[in-house]
Amino acid sequence: MVGGDYVARNYAVAAFDGRIVQIAFLHGRKVEVDLQTIMAKRLTHTGSTLRPRSVAEKAEIIDALKARVWPLVAAGRCRPLIDSTFPLAEAAAAHRRIENADHIGKIVLTL
Repeated sequence: MVGGDYVARNYAVAAFDGRIVQIAFLHGRKVEVDLQTIMAKRLTHTGSTLRPRSVAEKAEIIDALKARVWPLVAAGRCRPLIDSTFPLAEAAAAHRRIENADHIGKIVLTL
């Protein structure tokens, strides 16, 4: 989701025959890419966005998520990676952690 300078980072940590799916670009949509990395690792980099899709297409995606993903979440087989939690009163500290980009996973505010 990040784009920008993260594209090279994503390529560096991707597995051989890996797939990178770009769904947003918070750090910029234009990047310089080292094609050698893509070729050497046999990477596939593709992108998608929901915005231009029809309501019917979006409904199909929702149905597929309900059928294929939600059961994994309910069974505990698919969980988000939590980097850190902050009390709501420390939201500014949580935001600084996001800005520093030192985290891996979600930063969660708690009540």
